Amino acid sequence: MKNFDDKYRAYNKIILAGTDEAGRGPLAGPVVAAAVILPIDFYDERINDSKKLSADLRKELFSVIKNSSLAYAYTIISQNKIDKINIFKASLLAMKRSVEKLKIQPDIILIDGNKSFTYEAEVIPIVKGDSKSLSIASASIIAKVVRDRIMKKLAKEYPYYGWETNKGYPTKGHIEAVLRYGACKIHRKTFLAKIYERANQTELSFID
Repeated sequence: MKNFDDKYRAYNKIILAGTDEAGRGPLAGPVVAAAVILPIDFYDERINDSKKLSADLRKELFSVIKNSSLAYAYTIISQNKIDKINIFKASLLAMKRSVEKLKIQPDIILIDGNKSFTYEAEVIPIVKGDSKSLSIASASIIAKVVRDRIMKKLAKEYPYYGWETNKGYPTKGHIEAVLRYGACKIHRKTFLAKIYERANQTELSFID
C-alpha cells in the first residue's frame, strides 16, 4: 500500500493526501469523511480498508494515524444535508471539506472511488482505493471510527434502533424497528421511502 502511494511521489517532494468517507449506506446518521497526509517514511502493515478491520484494531490504528500523520482532518455532513443534496454529493462534499481543513495542503489528492471533486491540487480517483493506498486506507479508518462514535452516542438517545451495533445500516432489526416505532429525526428520509413502500405504508411517521 505504501508502494502504491510512492508511485505518485516524484523524488519524495510531492505532498500526498488520501481521502475517504464512511456512512454512504446507512438509513440514519451523518456521512463522515477524512483526509490524511502521512510522512513519506511511515508504514504500518496493519492498515487496510477500514471495513476489513475489527473495531478494536480500527481504534488502535486511529490513534497511530493521528499521532503519526503530518496532517489529518474530518468532516461530518448531517442526515438533513444528505436529504437535500443526496448521498453522493454529500460524500464528495465531505471529502473536499476535509482536504480544505488540512493544515498542510497537498500537491496530489487520492480519493477512493471513481468520481472526484474539483480542487486546486490534482485529484485522482482510485477504484477500491481503500484497499490499495495507505493514505486512503488511513482516511477510511479515521472516518469510520469518528462515525461509529457518533452513532453509539446517538444510540443512547434513540435506543429503539440498535445503532450501537448496526451503526444505522439497514439491518433486519433496524428496519423492523423503523416500521414498528416510526423514524426519528436522525433518519435519512430519502432512504426510507422504499422501505415504507415495500411495507405498503404511504406516510412517514416521526418520533421526537
